Amino acid sequence: MSNAVPGGPNLRGAVDLSSLVRPAASSGQAPAGIAFAASDANFTQVLELSARVPVLVEFHGQGIAPALRPIVESYGGRIALAEVDGPTNPQLVQAFQVTQVPTVAAVIAGRPLQLFAGIPPEEELRGVLDQVLQLAAQQGVTGSVQPAETDENGEPVPVEEPLPPHHQEAYDAIAAGDFATAIKEYEAAIKENPRDQLAVAGLAQVSLLARLAGVSADAVRTAAAENPTDVDAQLAVADLDVSGGHLEDAFDRLLDLFPTLDADGKQRVRTRLLDYFEIAGPEDPRVAAARRRLTVLLY
Repeated sequence: MSNAVPGGPNLRGAVDLSSLVRPAASSGQAPAGIAFAASDANFTQVLELSARVPVLVEFHGQGIAPALRPIVESYGGRIALAEVDGPTNPQLVQAFQVTQVPTVAAVIAGRPLQLFAGIPPEEELRGVLDQVLQLAAQQGVTGSVQPAETDENGEPVPVEEPLPPHHQEAYDAIAAGDFATAIKEYEAAIKENPRDQLAVAGLAQVSLLARLAGVSADAVRTAAAENPTDVDAQLAVADLDVSGGHLEDAFDRLLDLFPTLDADGKQRVRTRLLDYFEIAGPEDPRVAAARRRLTVLLY
């Protein structure tokens, strides 16, 4: 068993959540209660819930049952728990880079955090959860959830919770493959509330999806190899790298190119890098290193 990460949890930009922006076609229901089952199909609702309360994500399976529910419930709704059966949800396993069960992560304002593999002693676990609450408060995520209502069989009754209007329009547009409309809706949400971090992350993600739509990876990589100083070619291949979680490759490619460009080219690369920083999350050490290098190049 490995214990909690020394020094507390870190925002984890290695995870590519862009494929999870699309909502499940079969369900518009918000998770019900403090603890609930989550899956590849309904994880969009978990991301949305994380805008108002931090959500632990507990991966279980292979004969290992979920174990965190009693402790999470003792926090009185300040933390929610999404229980994921790893073997039946390969998309989430890949996104969170799960290599063993149990593994526990968290999501705050749409961004994942690496916590621990295995279940540490209760005192240590509570210390980690307290840090999660502190990080959530720093992001303005200070809401709570209520215990689920149950039916006559003791099963939780799903609660329909509408999304904010611009978010719903964006999700509907993404489901229809209309990335341009989704971009406009996220931009409108940010204009109304610049602190809407889920909209900011959604805009960066859907913009990346829009640029990759219909793209041939082989053609993009060939063009980049044949045109090493062409801004468009290098931006396109950097998009591919980011979509696959290869952030360092994308950062190094663009930062190596940056000093050779004119003012317009530098501005385009800087803007794209800022988008990538948003997708990865500001606490990712690779983002911090790339941001420092960009600052040196700018000044």
